[in-house]
Amino acid sequence: MSVLYSVAQGVATVTLNRPESRNALNLEMCDRLIAVARECLSNIEIKLVLVRANGPVFCAGADLKERQGMSEVQVRERRMKGFAAYAALEALPMPAIAVLQGPAVGSGCEIAAACDFIVATPDASFRTPEALRGTIGATQRLPRILGKRLAKDLMFTGRTLSAEEAREAGLVARLVSALELDEVLSGIKDEILKAPPGSLRLAKRCIDHGVGLDPQGALEIEIAAIEEQFAAGSWMGRK
Repeated sequence: MSVLYSVAQGVATVTLNRPESRNALNLEMCDRLIAVARECLSNIEIKLVLVRANGPVFCAGADLKERQGMSEVQVRERRMKGFAAYAALEALPMPAIAVLQGPAVGSGCEIAAACDFIVATPDASFRTPEALRGTIGATQRLPRILGKRLAKDLMFTGRTLSAEEAREAGLVARLVSALELDEVLSGIKDEILKAPPGSLRLAKRCIDHGVGLDPQGALEIEIAAIEEQFAAGSWMGRK
């Protein structure tokens, strides 16, 4: 399959699996990512989602070979399906972490940025050359994370943002060596799995919804979540 999916001990692992094509995103992968996100939603045992990739490249962007021979309608439908796939990952109620050990280009940046945070090794990098290739994409999530000036630099010049630069800019949350990666991921999983899943989901919802509001509106989102906890009898980790 173009996207692998497995669940073990409360952790779902979603793996991009077209290494022969540098995990370039095609229609099948979009459909599969949407389907996998739905499976995560329906499984109450899942407390954490990891998004990874097989091969040395996380994702080389959209599969341009797939577009050859497509009509304008088909290209538009494929682009919309890509947006739906990113949104499906972003809408997951439980924590979702992207694990990058190689380059993320275009759609790869979108997939990684749709997760809650990124753990990367020094081999990771980020590039958004869409405009230079005569198309449009990756113009929304990255500016909100990197700031519009750095995002424009990447978009207008096609330069590569290294893993260290991405950490300094706030795109990568944790930068670790390949040798340390498993240990770091294990520690993250331990902390998340022992936390009350309901509080993690509410915290994620408060942050995601609150950042787009003014301080008062954001506070109202948090107060509503607190009231939801009281109503469920789950305050202070009681459930």
